[in-house]
Amino acid sequence: MRNEQILILTVSIKRLLRRGATKQLINIINKTHMADLSIVFDELSTLNRQNLFQLIKDPEQIGILFSKLDEPIFLEFVKNIEIEKLVVIFNHMPSDDAAELLGLLDEELSDQILAKMQKEESDNVEQLMSYGEDTAGSIMVTDFIALEEDVTAKQVIESLQNQYLDVEMPFYIYVVDSYGKLVGVSSLRQLVVVHPEKPLKEFMATDLVSAKTYTDREEVARLVSRYDYLAVPVVDDENRMVGIVTVDDVIDILHEAATEDMLKMAGVGDEYVETQTVIKGTRIRLPWLFASCLGGVAAFFIIGGFEDSLVKFAGLAAFIPVIMGMGGNIGTQSSTIVVRGIAMGRINLQDFSRVVTKELAVGCILGVTYGTLIGVVAKFAYTNEPFSWALALAVGLAILVSMSVAALVGSAVPLIFERFHIDPAVATGPFVTTSIDIVSVYCYFMIAKVLLDI
Repeated sequence: MRNEQILILTVSIKRLLRRGATKQLINIINKTHMADLSIVFDELSTLNRQNLFQLIKDPEQIGILFSKLDEPIFLEFVKNIEIEKLVVIFNHMPSDDAAELLGLLDEELSDQILAKMQKEESDNVEQLMSYGEDTAGSIMVTDFIALEEDVTAKQVIESLQNQYLDVEMPFYIYVVDSYGKLVGVSSLRQLVVVHPEKPLKEFMATDLVSAKTYTDREEVARLVSRYDYLAVPVVDDENRMVGIVTVDDVIDILHEAATEDMLKMAGVGDEYVETQTVIKGTRIRLPWLFASCLGGVAAFFIIGGFEDSLVKFAGLAAFIPVIMGMGGNIGTQSSTIVVRGIAMGRINLQDFSRVVTKELAVGCILGVTYGTLIGVVAKFAYTNEPFSWALALAVGLAILVSMSVAALVGSAVPLIFERFHIDPAVATGPFVTTSIDIVSVYCYFMIAKVLLDI
């Protein structure tokens, strides 16, 4: 339903732009969330994008739009906006979004914008930009509510009404000691149900989950997902609170991580295809496809080594695709399950034996099931031949071995990569399927050679 609404919105805006219906367009802009409008921008020509953009006057709304646009479109807009207007826009953006977008610009333009921004805003943004790109510090929000433990519930509410009106996401009240060190947290719900004169230290939660400024942002996302928090506090090495990572950023992180893993597992890099040049896309895919090419050549030589067997029993060739296909499929399935488990923090190196054993058992059970099924097909396909039972057994055993080995390799390789600090997502795709194809073909012909006496 949402996609239909976006489609209708896109068609309507295109029609109004052709007619030059400025008043109607402004009315649509005022009623449409910038996240939806950013999707429309993807579908417009460069000229129409500029015309529609000129109608958005609120710098805060423009900031939201910029944070939702794809990188190439954002950079396209920045080139055509006066620096004074850019400064106003970035002054109205949350510090974490501003830091992320300024990081996309060339250093000279970024420095010019920072130099002209309000000092407090530019200081916050520069602080975030000083952290590593994939760390909690780079995505945290520096506006949060932190009060000392002796403050009463009534005083907290008064502070919220007077002092913290501009806080972007007041999910929690963080409690600090006199040195600014994090000692507790209270939800807004706890705050309104306790006696007004009760101090924070008497009802705050002390079983804190926090992240360091240098903690990997995907690890922070896993914390939010695991404990169902709306925000995670970020502290320095002395446990002084410096910011929070909010759930909206976590959703973006998980989406990006899942997308990157899928692209890596397919062997096409970690960027969207629309952001890659032809040369870059070719360069990224070339080594992975070369691995598949080598695997195919290896399989060719293996099959060629059994040419006499194929001449004598031509029926052997008919089952090569299904044996390689079944092994490749279950190998990819096992790899995907393990890579996702690693990414979500549900599987670690200590689980190696348990995970591999479980996947191997699944592979064996599926191998027996499909080995029996395909073996029956082989038997009936060659039922009038004297070697039909031997062929059926060879095919069934080959599928059992292929699927078992595939499950073993598919589950073990990502964990081995993780052990050596190599992104486990790259262990799937062409790497796993190619190695399994070679093993499957070799085992098939070796089993057939023994059973068919060839």
